[in-house]
Amino acid sequence: MTTPHDSTPPTLHIAAGVATLTLNRPAQRNRLENADLSTLLQQLDAINQDTSVRVMVLTANTSGQPKPVFCSGYDIGGFKDNAQGSTVFEKIPVALAAMRPVTVCALNGSVYGGATDMVLACDLRIALNGIEWRMPAAALGLHYYPSGLQRYVSHFGMAAAKRAFLTARVFDQTRLQALGLFESWHEPHEWSHALQSLLDDVLALAPLALQSTKQSLNEIAAGQFDEPRLRQREIASTQSADFAEGLAAFAQRRKPDFKGQ
Repeated sequence: MTTPHDSTPPTLHIAAGVATLTLNRPAQRNRLENADLSTLLQQLDAINQDTSVRVMVLTANTSGQPKPVFCSGYDIGGFKDNAQGSTVFEKIPVALAAMRPVTVCALNGSVYGGATDMVLACDLRIALNGIEWRMPAAALGLHYYPSGLQRYVSHFGMAAAKRAFLTARVFDQTRLQALGLFESWHEPHEWSHALQSLLDDVLALAPLALQSTKQSLNEIAAGQFDEPRLRQREIASTQSADFAEGLAAFAQRRKPDFKGQ
């Protein structure tokens, strides 16, 4: 169990089809140091390679913090050791966006800087009531990396993306809710139940159909719509054992037992 005194690279726990990746520097507001970036890339690759994992949760240890902070972003001191720090950091949200399993960001605190792009790179998001969101790149003299700008425009829309980058003003809960980014918002005492409920809903779906549909949606969002390829995935799903089980379960009014086949 993590404590307020822990300050380690992100931790990874895998159980019952769920991989939980936890940022673990609560005393430093979960900032991401250079060593954390390579650890995260290795962990994301391990999750992708583990076919038992169907859902990945990205969250943070906020124990002992006066106000919960999910992540304060990339440690700017890292630029002294690596002038290409933002380029290295960019690999994290790019890898997150390309993950095989469905990804859920359990945003249990405020989020700043590059960490906001990690949130956007996930498929689904829930948030803690009262958090804030801020993108201070220009306040630090930094032009943000290309894929992050693209994700902001895609998820925020151009007007809100310009507000984020061209004013560096905070987005409070009201503004974030208006963007429709989050599945739901919760108080701390509701948190565990709300997250588990979302995971249960995703885990109840047919694994192959889920993964191929996610892949197709990502391709469409990236402007890579290819109808023959998507049609091939559709046909493959109708020929799967999971689809036969889904039809049988529907006819028998029972919960399906999908095997990912």
